[in-house]
Amino acid sequence: MDILTNIDVIRQDFPILTQRVHNRPLVYLDNAATTQKPWSVIQKIEEGYTKQNANVHRGVHFLSQMATEAHEAARVTVQQFLGAAHAHEIIFTRGTTESINLVAASFGETFLKQGDEVIVSEMEHHSNIVPWQLLQQRKGIIIKVIPFNEAGELDLQAYASLFSDRTKLVAVNHVSNVLGTINPVQQIIQIAHHNNVPVLIDGAQSVPHIAVNVQELDADFYVFSGHKIYGPTGIGVLYGKEKWLDAMVPYQGGGEMIAQVSFEKTTFNELPYKFEAGTPDFIGSTALAEAIRYVQNIGMDQIAAYETYLLNYATDKLQQLGDVRFFGTSSHKSAVISMQVGNIHHYDMGTLLDKLGIALRTGHHCAQPIMQHFGIEGTLRASFALYNTTQEIDALVAGIQRVKQLF
Repeated sequence: MDILTNIDVIRQDFPILTQRVHNRPLVYLDNAATTQKPWSVIQKIEEGYTKQNANVHRGVHFLSQMATEAHEAARVTVQQFLGAAHAHEIIFTRGTTESINLVAASFGETFLKQGDEVIVSEMEHHSNIVPWQLLQQRKGIIIKVIPFNEAGELDLQAYASLFSDRTKLVAVNHVSNVLGTINPVQQIIQIAHHNNVPVLIDGAQSVPHIAVNVQELDADFYVFSGHKIYGPTGIGVLYGKEKWLDAMVPYQGGGEMIAQVSFEKTTFNELPYKFEAGTPDFIGSTALAEAIRYVQNIGMDQIAAYETYLLNYATDKLQQLGDVRFFGTSSHKSAVISMQVGNIHHYDMGTLLDKLGIALRTGHHCAQPIMQHFGIEGTLRASFALYNTTQEIDALVAGIQRVKQLF
């Protein structure tokens, strides 16, 4: 579907976009934090609770069978969307954060010991830093950091030099939530695999914007959140190669993840249930599958092209303001602009733009090492989605000009 010629139809799919904020039309440009939901996803959630709400995997009755089939069909939808080899390599979690914590806990417990090394990058979200620091406190591992340059691009030469015979895992993001940089993850994975080291890719900011195939990338682990790809909150995905998931100890104990329990010994369930203790979010999984079908219907290549068009349009318009400093200027980036305008504090700018109905994100964006790199406290971030328009970007630019006049 060509988005540019169908943008009005697409926007009608998202009921919240008709809302007015401070008596002005909502201009929602905080999509890197969370996306809005189309009617089809909202209706799928309602349908789940009104037509097939029963616990999965446990019941012989009709509703339970329906819910189980829908939940497992959602797993297949995710598998096909990511290009995974097997549906049982798809683990449902609460989101990217829990997916990374699961790997840190289970992979860390299974394979890491004192003095072993994990490589992350300087541009990671806190969700891909803190779990490794917690593991560092528990097991005494060493964290090594890939630096980035002033354009916001990782130094691959420095990265290659970080490996040693104690390196056990690389964990990097596909797309930076602050800089917008699309990292060369295929090359990053190849370098790691040359050193016999597996790789976890944080796909929270990539999956909504660009096509991903985990087998083509040869990623060992790949994670993302439903709410960033027009799905519900509280549902996420961990893809892991079968060989790693089989070898890893469980993350949590409880119902569903067991085969047999006695006070003498417990044996664990097969994949993927080994990592899905307790009642899963079977309503969320089916709604996530609906969100995936929504973006597939439009086409990931179409989405990427349209959002690049918005990014280029916005960058050009903002550059014309004259005193905007951009953070993340790689030629290979996704639909995120982080900036500072003159000497105006990002919080003041964001607060005043909100009064004009314009929603952006201000602060450090859960990526304080990036802020430390540039010697700043935070930025103003505009992030785009498939339902945004050039008219909304014009409103943002006009709003910034108006705030500048106030100062």
